[in-house]
Amino acid sequence: MKKPRILILEPASAAKRQYQQALGPLGTPEFVVAEAPHAALENLRGGAFDLAIVNLDAAAESGLAFLKDLRSVDAELPLIVTTSRPTIESATAAMRQGAGDFLALPFEGAALLAAAERLLSGRRIEAEYELLRRQVERPYGFDDMIGGSSAMRKVFQTIEQVAGSDVDVLVVGETGTGKELIARSIHRRSRRSEGPFVPVDCGAIPENLLESEFYGHEKGSFTGAESRRIGLLEFADRGTFFLDELGELPLLLQAKLLRTLQERKIRRVGGREEIDIDVRIVAATARNLDEMIRQGTFRQDLFYRINVVRIDLPPLRERGDDIGLLAEYMAQRYGREMGREIKSITPEAYQVLKLYRWPGNVRELQNVIRRAIALAKGTLITLDDLPGEVVEAAGEGQQASEGQPAGDLGYFELRDRQLASFEKQYLSELLARHHGDVRTAACEAKLPRGTLYRLMKKHELDGDRFR
Repeated sequence: MKKPRILILEPASAAKRQYQQALGPLGTPEFVVAEAPHAALENLRGGAFDLAIVNLDAAAESGLAFLKDLRSVDAELPLIVTTSRPTIESATAAMRQGAGDFLALPFEGAALLAAAERLLSGRRIEAEYELLRRQVERPYGFDDMIGGSSAMRKVFQTIEQVAGSDVDVLVVGETGTGKELIARSIHRRSRRSEGPFVPVDCGAIPENLLESEFYGHEKGSFTGAESRRIGLLEFADRGTFFLDELGELPLLLQAKLLRTLQERKIRRVGGREEIDIDVRIVAATARNLDEMIRQGTFRQDLFYRINVVRIDLPPLRERGDDIGLLAEYMAQRYGREMGREIKSITPEAYQVLKLYRWPGNVRELQNVIRRAIALAKGTLITLDDLPGEVVEAAGEGQQASEGQPAGDLGYFELRDRQLASFEKQYLSELLARHHGDVRTAACEAKLPRGTLYRLMKKHELDGDRFR
C-alpha cells in the first residue's frame, strides 16, 4: 500500500517528534513539517498530500483565515486541527472549514492516530470509488445511467438532442427501467437545470386530492383548506414537472391538465386569478396509452400534446451485456456502501443473471445484488448468494432457448447453449461415477452441495437415476 504523505504545520521543534511517533504505525508515512503558514501553503502547492495536521497556534492571528487559504489550494484534503486554546467557537469554525477532527494540545498519541487512520481510510475509499466510477462510466456512463447496448445508446442520443429545447417529452417503459433517471437527465442538461425538478407519482395521490396537489388552493376553498397552498405546478415554475405514471390520471384531471399545457396558465382551487407558469413537462408511463385511448380511459388530445418527443426505454432483458456492466458496477458500489469488499461476480452467477428475465428490471437487479452482497462469504458473489427463485427461473429460460436454431443466435447465446450442454454432460458423467451420491460428487467437483443440487435441478437430473 502507498505510504501516506502528511503535511504538518507545527512551530515547536519538540512537538514534531511526537507527531512522528504517534503516527508511525500508519506504515512509515512521509512527513513534511512546516513552521509557518506560508511555508505550509508553499509545500501544499508543490505536491499532493493525503492528510494535513494544522496547529492553529502556529497560524497565530491568521488562524481560521489560513484554513480558508488551505482549502483554496486543496478543497478535499483531509484535515486535523489542533490547538492549546480550544473553544466551542474555534472547533465549530474549524469544522465549517472541513476539519475532520479537532484535538486539544497536548494531544494523546492514540487519539491522533485514530483520527488519522479514519481520515486516511476515507480518502482511500473515495479515491478507489472515483477510479471505479471513471473506469465504468467513461465508456458506458451517461449521467446516473450505465449502458453500452445499442438500445441505450439510442436513448442517450435522444436525450442529448432534446434536452436543450423546451419540448415536452413522454418516456415509455416497464416498471423499474429507470424512467425518472431519464427525466432527471433531461432536466440536468436543459437551460432549466438551475430551476426546480418536481416529481409527482400520479398513482400515489388519492384522486380527490390530485387537483389540489397539482394546482394548489385558496383558503376556505373546501373543508380543511385552512390556508392558501401553492400547487406542484406553480412550484415547478422555471423548472421541470415530472409526471410519473401518467396513465393513472383520472379523466377529469386530464382535461384540466390539457388546458394547462396549451395555455401555460393555472388557477388554484377556489381562486379566480389565472397564474402564468413556465414549466417543461416530462411524463412517464408503463401502461399502453394507445390501448387506453381505444378504451376511452385516456384522452387522445392530451396524448398528442405530451407525446411531442417519445423515448422508449428498453427492459433490462433486452439490453444484452448491460446486465453484466450494471451487476459489476452495483456489486462494487453497494459493496462499499455496505462495508463489504466485493471484487466481482463468478461466471456461474453471471450466467444466471444473464438468463433471468428480470420482470422488475433494473430495480429488481439492485435488490438482488444488495441481497447477494449481504450473503456473500468472501469477496466474490457466487451462485449460492443469488435467490433460489432467480436461479430456478434462469434455468427454465435456458431450457426454453435451447430449441432455437443456432443460425438465429449471436455469440453470447451460442456460448450459453454450449455451456449448458457441457454442464449437463459433465454432471451426468459425474453422478454416474459416484452412483448418484451427491455428497461425494460435490467433493470431486469442488462445488458446494447446494450448488450441485441447483445445477441438477436446472438440468432435470435426479441422483436416483444413477444408483
